[in-house]
Amino acid sequence: MERPLYPSPYMRITQGYMMGTHQDSYAIDEAGSDSGIDYINAPFTGVIRKIYTNDANEVWLESSEPVIYPDGTVDYMTMMFAHDNDVSNLFVGKVINRGERFYEEGTKGNASGNHVHMECGKGKFTGSGWHKNTAGYWSINNGKNPTECLWIDDSITVLDSYGYTFKKIEAEVVVPDTPVEEETPIVEEPTDSDLSDNSDTPNTDTSVDNNTDVVKPKLIFTCKSDDIYAIELKAGQKLYLE
Repeated sequence: MERPLYPSPYMRITQGYMMGTHQDSYAIDEAGSDSGIDYINAPFTGVIRKIYTNDANEVWLESSEPVIYPDGTVDYMTMMFAHDNDVSNLFVGKVINRGERFYEEGTKGNASGNHVHMECGKGKFTGSGWHKNTAGYWSINNGKNPTECLWIDDSITVLDSYGYTFKKIEAEVVVPDTPVEEETPIVEEPTDSDLSDNSDTPNTDTSVDNNTDVVKPKLIFTCKSDDIYAIELKAGQKLYLE
C-alpha cells in the first residue's frame, strides 16, 4: 500500500491554506526550487479523472488503490493540480505511476509567477470534482489538510515549508540475516555404571592361546545399544572391534 509523497522534489510553499485566494480551502501553492518551471511528480499511482482547460489547466488525479495517510487514514485520495501551461500530453483515463513526472509549474489561469496550485481530497473523485466554497473560490471536494495527506522522505529538499510539518517516511534499515550455527553433536562417554554392568565385567585375561599363539583381545566395554561412542587412544595402542 502506497504512501502519497509530496509531489515536488523541492518544497517551497509560497501561499498556505485558508488565506488569500485559498480562503475556505486547504489549497497550497508550490513554487519549486526557484522562479523557473519545475516538474511535479505523481504522489501515488493513479488515474486522471478530469482535465479542465477553460481555467488553469486543472487536472484531477485519483489513486488507483487505497493509500496510507500520515494521520493513519486508509482510503483513496484525489489531488487537483493547476497552472501548468500545457497539458496536451495528458488525457482522462491515463494511468500515472507514483514518482512519475506528469505535471509542471506554470502561470495558466489566475497566477502570478510560476507555481502549482495543489489540493488534496479524501476518497475517490466525486461529482464535478470541485465546488464553489463560501469565499467564492472553486475548491476540491472533500478537501483535507495536505499535512494529513502527504508524506516527505529524504528525496524531498525542504526550502520553505511555510511553517507546516509533514510526516517523514523513514528509510528502512536492512538487517542482514544471522547465520545459524550448526549444533555440534554431543558424544556421550561411557559412565562407570556402564563399565561395571554385571555380565559386562571387563576380562583381564591376557593369556596366550596355546593353539594359535595369538593374544586374546581384552574386553573393555560392551555396547548395550546402537549409539555413537567416543574413546581416547594413546600412541601405540590398538583397537579391536568385534
